[in-house]
Amino acid sequence: MADPEVDDETTPRELRELRADVPALGEAAYFNFGAHGPSPERVVDAASDFVAEHEFGSGTTDPYDHAFGTYETVRERVADFVGAEPDEIALTESTTDGITRIAGAIDWEPGDAVVRTDLEHPAGVLPWKRLEREGVEVRVVETEDGRIDREAYADAVADARLVCFSALTWTHGTRLPVADLVDIADEAGAFTLVDAVQSPGQVAMDVSAWGADAVAAAGHKWLLGPWGSGFLYVDREAAAGLAPRAVGYRSVEDPDADEIAFKAGAKRFEVGTTTPAAHAGLLEALDAIEAVGISTIEDRIASLTDRLKDGVPDDRLLSPREYESGLVTIDVDDPEATVDRLADEGIVVRSLPHPDGVRASVHAVSTEAEIDRLVDALAVEW
Repeated sequence: MADPEVDDETTPRELRELRADVPALGEAAYFNFGAHGPSPERVVDAASDFVAEHEFGSGTTDPYDHAFGTYETVRERVADFVGAEPDEIALTESTTDGITRIAGAIDWEPGDAVVRTDLEHPAGVLPWKRLEREGVEVRVVETEDGRIDREAYADAVADARLVCFSALTWTHGTRLPVADLVDIADEAGAFTLVDAVQSPGQVAMDVSAWGADAVAAAGHKWLLGPWGSGFLYVDREAAAGLAPRAVGYRSVEDPDADEIAFKAGAKRFEVGTTTPAAHAGLLEALDAIEAVGISTIEDRIASLTDRLKDGVPDDRLLSPREYESGLVTIDVDDPEATVDRLADEGIVVRSLPHPDGVRASVHAVSTEAEIDRLVDALAVEW
């Protein structure tokens, strides 16, 4: 049965097919992809099938061979998707997991400085707050309307050990100039760590062009992959100088050796026995996204967000008027109450702690009809 919400005349066929395979996108107008992207059935089936094959076949098939073969397949696919080499990719559970692994792999000394912006998700805040116990200084670069002042940033990173910032801000949906910020940090000799969780599946990624030392991301948002399908890029030269505190047999060349010799590249950040089920689902999610094409996805997101913003007064729009991403933040009088009211009307958005408003995350599988429902529902706010 056709989905009555789908705009058959304006939605590309590949997107209609992808949407039809996502059971959660039924009658509800879902705009929370920036937090969680509901998975297509084929993604969930792939994860479930892996568990079944791994467990039911373990009497005749070596489960370690099965798991390790899957690790390598996923590593290669993720590397190709983000513009890296396979040995520069570690499989993690989440963006937070990846950032924390980097934070724990540096030999910090009292007086070292970490720089972050005031736009960061807790994933890019808490690991550094923890380091304050060890005498590490955390500097916060203040921003305005989701924009970073490069002069203030350059001053902050001048003698810093590490800098962490987002490629796409979860607060305003703005795109930070990643390569430029990396260049400034490189000149200061700081390690660069990028939180890119809002990028894969929404915009094209090329970590080699960014030039960062490390990039943390995950597949459970715009890629529509399962929870637990995180990944971490680490430049191979940068990885050589990192010694993870969490270490296991997957981290080292020889687990029985007298001395620890970490594996080359990003593999040193993988620890021990973990199920590849979520990452098996991620493979299917990547297939689904690539079948549509990132350029098609981004064009559709731009068109839909423009439609949404056209219905929002200037004094209520907290994100840029011009398209930068599918993350659109809107000022309302009582964000929590608005989220609850919209939920009662079958519209899913989320509130933000800063800026104080509601955020609609518009994916390419969203529709014009859903955008219009959201605009009409918000109109009572102004």
